[in-house]
Amino acid sequence: MVGARRSGDLGSKAHGTSGSKAHGASGSKARGASGSKARAELRSKAGGDLRSKARVRRRRPLKRHVQLDLLAKPKRRRRPGSRPVGRPPKGARAGSPHKARPTLSARHPVHVVLRVVAELGRLRKRGVWKAMRWATLCAAKREDFRIIHASLQNNHIHLLVEANNQVALSRGMQGFQISAAKLINAAVSVKRAVRRRGQVFADRFHEEIITTPRQARNALSYVLNNWRKHREDRDGIARSWLVDPFSSGAGFSGWKELAGRDVMWRLPETYEGLIVWFPRTWLLSEGWRRHGLIGCTEVPSAATKVRVAATALR
Repeated sequence: MVGARRSGDLGSKAHGTSGSKAHGASGSKARGASGSKARAELRSKAGGDLRSKARVRRRRPLKRHVQLDLLAKPKRRRRPGSRPVGRPPKGARAGSPHKARPTLSARHPVHVVLRVVAELGRLRKRGVWKAMRWATLCAAKREDFRIIHASLQNNHIHLLVEANNQVALSRGMQGFQISAAKLINAAVSVKRAVRRRGQVFADRFHEEIITTPRQARNALSYVLNNWRKHREDRDGIARSWLVDPFSSGAGFSGWKELAGRDVMWRLPETYEGLIVWFPRTWLLSEGWRRHGLIGCTEVPSAATKVRVAATALR
């Protein structure tokens, strides 16, 4: 009995230990399997959500990329009633438009206008005049570009030039502007502590090609008598002058006051004029004379204003 009891005890112990171990192992395996299944289900759900989102995103229409031409000009359209398209002017007035220069023939002279920056002040000074004279001397070295007449006003310069072609005009004006800018900066810096450097001309030069004798005469009168248009002839000693001393008018032989005379104006010994060429084109040498000589007291644009006023009174 003792042996049987012991064997029973041993059996029960063995059964208990083996049963508990088996039950613990099976329980842990079941919990592990259920946890792995839950994690797999979460992963599948998350993956399904991501795949569904990706599918939704792929359903959007793809943008079509268009190859742009770098040389093509953008189309700029103006709406009715809106302001004009384009870059606004930097100052109070617009500068010369950046358009292609017209084709120039050697038989046609050109009226050129150069406007200077406001920092320079008045240009009608003796120092600036000497700088202008040296600039015309530098430009006179070229034969394909010739300055025929010039006048110096308060804030701009008028030139009547001849050139073989448009390239010669551009190169000649470029050289003249560089020389004039350096010399004018040096002239206005005489009474300053620091020499002035930087921009002199506010914009690219404006040009008007002369093609007819009447246009040539008007251009000559406008350039040589431009000081009367700006009323520079009404101040001080200038009232006694017939010809603008800040121009090449002293060497012009087409004045009415010189008709029938063999001599030119009598100039002071200290006066130094501009270095200019004699005209080679027919328009500036002979053609303009068909419409009469130019008077020293003519005011440019005055006849046009009188004509417009008379038309308005009718």
